[in-house]
Amino acid sequence: MSQENPENSKSTRMIVLGPSAQVNQTELVQRLHMLGLPLTIKSTCYGAIIHGDEPVVKEAITKIRELDPCNIFTKDRGFPPGDPRRCRAKRGAAREGFHQLEKEYELLDCLREALENPREVHVEKPKKISPDEFKKLIEESEK
Repeated sequence: MSQENPENSKSTRMIVLGPSAQVNQTELVQRLHMLGLPLTIKSTCYGAIIHGDEPVVKEAITKIRELDPCNIFTKDRGFPPGDPRRCRAKRGAAREGFHQLEKEYELLDCLREALENPREVHVEKPKKISPDEFKKLIEESEK
């Protein structure tokens, strides 16, 4: 007989405000608290981290995105807020993944633009080339 770990049903999500967001981190966190959901909420420099039962976290994300649908983004976080394995206060440096988040943040205005102005895109499949053509391309690139 196996016992399920109660943490298995828990979820931790990062909520990242895009550069053009109409809300700031303080307002975001206040609104999350006003939802009255059983969540752990942590304010961050990019938005917030929320942790709780997965259905509750999903509900919070759905409701909070209504504030600014094209500028509020989320992603999974593998560790709950304050986890000593990732907590900057305990480690004394930026946590792993922070620099990745910085690079992703630079793209958020492009995503906002695409969400606000969707358009149909047609992608052409690349044509296959023969092995001889491929060898020729390799030889030309080595010159």
